[in-house]
Amino acid sequence: MKHYNIPIFISHFGCPNDCVFCNQKKINGRETDVTTEDIKSIIETYLKTLPKKSKKEVAFFGGTFTGISIKLQEEYLAVVYEYIKKGFVDGIRLSTRPDYINKEIVDMLKKYGVTTVELGVQSLDEQVLIQTHRFYPMEKVYIASRLIKEAGIELGIQLMLGLPGSSDESDFLSAIKTVELKPDIARIYPTLVIKETEMADMFKKGRYIPLSLNEAIKRCKKIYSLLDYNNINIVRVGLQPTEELNDNENVLGGPFHPAFRELVVGEIYYDFLKKINDIEEKLEVETNERNVSKIVGINKINREKLGKNLKIKINNTMKIDAIKVNEKIYSWKQVLRGEIDEPSNNKYQ
Repeated sequence: MKHYNIPIFISHFGCPNDCVFCNQKKINGRETDVTTEDIKSIIETYLKTLPKKSKKEVAFFGGTFTGISIKLQEEYLAVVYEYIKKGFVDGIRLSTRPDYINKEIVDMLKKYGVTTVELGVQSLDEQVLIQTHRFYPMEKVYIASRLIKEAGIELGIQLMLGLPGSSDESDFLSAIKTVELKPDIARIYPTLVIKETEMADMFKKGRYIPLSLNEAIKRCKKIYSLLDYNNINIVRVGLQPTEELNDNENVLGGPFHPAFRELVVGEIYYDFLKKINDIEEKLEVETNERNVSKIVGINKINREKLGKNLKIKINNTMKIDAIKVNEKIYSWKQVLRGEIDEPSNNKYQ
């Protein structure tokens, strides 16, 4: 059954935190700009167009949902819960900070039919969190994750790559620790420099250098492989293209690309095929046609790099998660394994 989100964008004006990458507007005396009537209107509008036989969840995006007052949280959730009770909506998704979760909050979320909570962890390196002005101990992440999972709510973890103070190693260690949390889903975002943020000032003064696109792909493909290999559903890689993000005036720096996930997956396939090509000096690939674009890469970059040795045959009887190379069949797990196959990571074998 196809899944659809009904998005409700909550701006948390009252957020007391000053993360260097966030340009959240703050307006005194006002928590947010969304009313319960707005929520009803958005839901009704979407329900008119979405297929009746589909899974529908109301998704609160944009702010730290559990950071707003309990009263307002309950008002928002109660509106959606009426649609859940009538069978029009299947659940609620929301995102928040790990330090804005406790047993009372989780019990309330469960009561109103919340099905997924995504924690904006960003990094599991305390030094990186300190440099980005996210002040909470790592223990908060583990406690919040446990409470969410114990309540039977789907757990999501959001990671940001290339934050101030981070390195290839520290970002990968964050991914290893994420695997230990056993989330159901994950999102991976390369850090972008957005205007009107402290990071924008750091960037202009030369105190922060964002990842290049190639650096971001290199760093992300290893993390993507580790999470996917451990059966964590990666629901997004890179920020979703929007009119604001496509505007060069809003993104001052960083590895933004509208098809960042495709670039990462293409590189994973390239690394795998190159290793075989270097040994056997031929690449006779057989695959389902749905995999061809991933194998050849965006703008056929992998075909160009691998050269005349790469020959592809379509075989739609093959499973999507399999690829035959030189008469030997490999699973997608084996392809991913190539990115994380290091002695220090043999715990994942």
